Amino acid sequence: MIEPLLLTATQISTFLGSQLMTRATGFLFARDERLYVVTSRHVVLDEPSKHFPDRIEIELHIAADNLTQSTGLSMPLYRAGKSLWAQGVDAGGEIDVAVLEVDRSALPATVEFRAFTPAHLQDSLDEIEVGSALLIVGFPLGFHDLLHHLPVVRQAAIASSFGLRFQGQGYFLTDARTHRGTSGAPVVMRAPAHPGDGDLPWKLLGVHASRMDMKTRDLEKDESLGLNCAWYADILMTLTGDAGARLG
Repeated sequence: MIEPLLLTATQISTFLGSQLMTRATGFLFARDERLYVVTSRHVVLDEPSKHFPDRIEIELHIAADNLTQSTGLSMPLYRAGKSLWAQGVDAGGEIDVAVLEVDRSALPATVEFRAFTPAHLQDSLDEIEVGSALLIVGFPLGFHDLLHHLPVVRQAAIASSFGLRFQGQGYFLTDARTHRGTSGAPVVMRAPAHPGDGDLPWKLLGVHASRMDMKTRDLEKDESLGLNCAWYADILMTLTGDAGARLG
């Protein structure tokens, strides 16, 4: 038995033409009949590091009874000079989350995955307590089960007041050991099982973006803070709405 949570995440490879650039994490989100891959915005575009891929590739399982079988789905990031992905902006500035719609007709008939839905988002932010246990599902440094093409999970905890935008930005902090390659990973909390939840009894609280550190830290004397930024997942309702990402 494979836990369905592991089937929500996919490794993302970014390309410029045929040149592999980076690897990161993404996850699937479904709204009505539409399916999206969610990741960090800096995975698809990052001006400071001069990271300008023109397509991504996501890995998908193609046999429910044999997880060793997978395929890569290539997805362009631009069409006719316009981006196919959507990102958000709020009063605090740009939000480091991007969504790209998946063309369902391009999926293999036997594709096997799980997707979060709006029902997995947390309605009441004040119900989540600081210190609550979380999981971050991803591909740290590209590490994963190479045979079964499954991600790994890191334990985490909420490290700032949930619902109170940290430093006025649209994210909260998590306390977890993370690495490059985890950008775009879903940050989830176990939820009480309710009828209709299906086989994903989890709350999707955020999208992991990056580690946070002090610029003034003494690299020889002080350890890293071990804190991370996770953007609130409710931005997905905006990015997948009528003004969000759409196939051209």
